Amino acid sequence: MATKKIDSLKDLKAATKEKEAPVAGAKVERQAKKDKQGRAYATGRRKDAVARVWVMPGHGKITINSKTMDEYFSRPVLKMIINQPFEVTNRAGEFDVVCTVNGGGLSGQAGAIKHGISRALNDYEPELHSALKQAGFLTRDDRTVERKKYGKAKARRSYQFSKR
Repeated sequence: MATKKIDSLKDLKAATKEKEAPVAGAKVERQAKKDKQGRAYATGRRKDAVARVWVMPGHGKITINSKTMDEYFSRPVLKMIINQPFEVTNRAGEFDVVCTVNGGGLSGQAGAIKHGISRALNDYEPELHSALKQAGFLTRDDRTVERKKYGKAKARRSYQFSKR
């Protein structure tokens, strides 16, 4: 590419107009991000839980810390939370998921896996971005437990008042 010689401020303005960013509201072309094995990787977080998630084409098998989803999560609500990204995008049974999760409790871990699956699906198929974003699955839920303050029984609860 040939570079132009800029002699004045007008030449500089003309050169920058040629390289301007796309117009607001224009469609941004997203690229799929896959590794050599054809997997998409993403990290999901919720409360103190962190999940590393790999999504690959398959038959809907979900493996968490080398266990099946039914072995790891016994509550049906947690299984439903994990499957939400697939239901919103109409991709149920099309992808296998392998993830490792640590920290937090089971509810936080399920939320972290959901966040990781959503981000990995977004990287694997960028066309799903609007559906996942509209459902709120790409945004990290940053609510955490409030710390305990001194002079209090818990974060906000005071000790019981004694009149005598």
